[in-house]
Amino acid sequence: MFFKRNKQDETKKALPKFIRPFKKTQKILVLTMILAGLGVNSGFANEEESKDLSTIFHIYSKGEYVGVIADQEKLEELKEEELKKAASEFKNLPLTIGTDLSVIPERVFTAETDDDIVLEKLHGMLSVEAEAIGVLIDEELAFYVNDMATYNEVIRELKLQSVSEKKLNEFEARKASSEPIPPLKEDETRIVNILISGEMQAVPGNVSPKEVRSTEEAMVLLNKGTLEEKKYVVSSGDVLGSIAAAHNMATAKLVEINPGFTVDKVLRLGDELNVTAIEPYVEVEVHYETKTKEAIKYATLTEEDSSLFKGEKKVTKKGSDGEKIVTELIRKRNGQTIGRSVSEENIIAEAVDKVTVVGTKVIPSRGSGTFIWPASGGYVSSQMGTRWGRTHQGIDIARPSSYGIVAADNGVVTTTGSHSTYGNRVVITHNNGYETLYAHLSSIEVSEGQTVSQGTKIGVMGSTGRSTGVHLHFEVFKNGSNINPMSVLR
Repeated sequence: MFFKRNKQDETKKALPKFIRPFKKTQKILVLTMILAGLGVNSGFANEEESKDLSTIFHIYSKGEYVGVIADQEKLEELKEEELKKAASEFKNLPLTIGTDLSVIPERVFTAETDDDIVLEKLHGMLSVEAEAIGVLIDEELAFYVNDMATYNEVIRELKLQSVSEKKLNEFEARKASSEPIPPLKEDETRIVNILISGEMQAVPGNVSPKEVRSTEEAMVLLNKGTLEEKKYVVSSGDVLGSIAAAHNMATAKLVEINPGFTVDKVLRLGDELNVTAIEPYVEVEVHYETKTKEAIKYATLTEEDSSLFKGEKKVTKKGSDGEKIVTELIRKRNGQTIGRSVSEENIIAEAVDKVTVVGTKVIPSRGSGTFIWPASGGYVSSQMGTRWGRTHQGIDIARPSSYGIVAADNGVVTTTGSHSTYGNRVVITHNNGYETLYAHLSSIEVSEGQTVSQGTKIGVMGSTGRSTGVHLHFEVFKNGSNINPMSVLR
């Protein structure tokens, strides 16, 4: 047993009224009482007087006097009648009279009895009980079933809620066999144990036939803790919180046991809610072992190389995954995985790490390949693409916090001056396949041939050339072709 279910006094009170300690099958107690003075000595007995005596029977129930009858056979006939009546309703159940009766005979000269009255009284007192199997969970009686076959069927059905019949049959066959368990094969999963949370026991006992549960009813009790779910019909002013509080449960629990309802859902008059908190008597935990082949993912390592320019990368070793055989123990409760652990791991092939070398060499005239924002803040007022019937080759940056424009990366200024469309412009070659263009400047602060490092001020934002307002038009070229600046700006 891996855990026990705590039961409070309220839970015990909620158990069906038939749940009570077992009692042994009551037998009819027949006591023979020889009254003093009727037979002092067989040698002195008056045989003629003995012939005039008759026997009457005093009936007691649980020590209390019921009455006297002259014919004990009528009592047996009454019992048989009650048993036959019950047998017609409760087939396949061994039945017995449950009422505790004592019959005491008496020899008398004059028999004064009231058989009909006493038998009528007994008719209302006699109870029929079934000889059944009580199911104890953690030493507390939960319910009764017909017999041991039904009890075993309930246990099996409980397990089949968590595993397939095929897997259960294989597991039971392995447990019953004296042969050693074969080694687990690759991609094989098998059950190694099935545990039930409560300690279940079967004990014989007597109970009213109406209280003997079928396999289906027993399964409902085990899964829900109750046979009937209480329902609540929504009335004016109700909300989930108030309904939950009125039935001693959290709102989250009320939502959980009522699929389709949420905390935010508006309740409607007449909606029906389940207000019975499901509290299973037991839960099933299944342990599996599984063996699988898994990939060992290779790692990517980065090494620096001062002989390579910053921004350059070179793969010196290609990575490849390894392989391993892993045996795991997996624990599932009610079908949900609650834990797993590796019991064995064998590496078939080691992983080969991928090695990438990155350059660290920096010279002022060569770009790093990483571009910074060329303005002091601002936002993109126009993206690259079709605009006003023509292609907009770069992006426009407007409303910066200050108007200074800086080089987006290291490089050499190759073009400065006025242009009919761009106005005052600067072009920087970064000597790594990239060029950048800065247009519509109000003034230029660098000259052609000048080496600039990333972040160097090259001019002031303006509205020269074909422009509708103060902004920076910014373009990026890679190997002579325009690319979207947003793809390289950081």
